[in-house]
Amino acid sequence: MTFPVDTQLFVLFLGVMAVMAITPGPANVFAIATGIQRGPRAALEGVAGMNAATLVWFAAAALGLAALVKAYPQAFRVLAVAGGVYVAWLGLKSLWTGLSSKGKALAVDARMGASAFRDGFAVQIANPKAVLFFTAVLPPFLDPARPAGAQLAVFAAVTIGMDVLAMTGYALAGASLARGFQRETFRRGFAVVVGLLLLTAAVLILIRP
Repeated sequence: MTFPVDTQLFVLFLGVMAVMAITPGPANVFAIATGIQRGPRAALEGVAGMNAATLVWFAAAALGLAALVKAYPQAFRVLAVAGGVYVAWLGLKSLWTGLSSKGKALAVDARMGASAFRDGFAVQIANPKAVLFFTAVLPPFLDPARPAGAQLAVFAAVTIGMDVLAMTGYALAGASLARGFQRETFRRGFAVVVGLLLLTAAVLILIRP
């Protein structure tokens, strides 16, 4: 049985996704806040809700990207370049934050509705990082010569698996992580490492034939 994803692209995707999964954003901040304010059980319910929303995003991507691959396979080189440039921009932004003392302390807050699952779903379905991920980051890793649906299924499994691990870690270690991100040295060092990793990934995306 042939693996549905190009091996080189898959390895590169693993690296990019790992960095993006651990980078603090609306989803991870929500996980931290829920863990602190509502306890581990509610935090895990919130993680489940956020990843249910990710599945919705992947379903929408499967419909749109599969049609695009079939109709305009040559367009994926343009998308690959655009995605690589976007990942590079994320890396430069993170690097600048770490080196310029511009990073803000982590603002920990959570919605306090009746259902942590529903709150988590709402956070992720409206997460601007999710929109950018599916429109800019994901397309460069799709091979137009292979079935888009099978590739998206593999990427969905990887994305959700890594997000679950990262979000759960943030949720269960919420208080200590929140304190860590309040410290400027920790925050700046983290931003520099993330920036360098993203820039490396961007170069690998852009130099690929």
